[in-house]
Amino acid sequence: MDLWSNFWDIIWWFLWIFVFVAYLMVLFSIIGDLFRDHKLNGWWKAVWIIFLIFVPFLTALVYLIARGKGMAERGAREAADMKAAQDAYIKSVAGGPGSASAADEIAKAKGLLDAGAISQAEFDALKAKALG
Repeated sequence: MDLWSNFWDIIWWFLWIFVFVAYLMVLFSIIGDLFRDHKLNGWWKAVWIIFLIFVPFLTALVYLIARGKGMAERGAREAADMKAAQDAYIKSVAGGPGSASAADEIAKAKGLLDAGAISQAEFDALKAKALG
């Protein structure tokens, strides 16, 4: 009997750890969203934080109900901005095609034209692509 009691105590302990970690994730998501929202002034942010400290579960529930849609929109917008910044960074440091400047690409195409490897029409197409 003592073995089963210990087993269920361990299961109960894991359940409470899971609930606590889930609550911390929600709490940090709310705090992150508060500081991500530029439309909300500092006083309202402070009020939300104070209520999160003194009435945590109720405040988190009210916040998710009242501001959940905006929270999702701000998160999606931030993710899109981060992806765009990452793509721009990768393009700027990549050593392959697309990273050379338009002048470099036109110079390479001119070299191919002078060598007879491409025609004037192909050169014009490459030039338009580099400039466009």
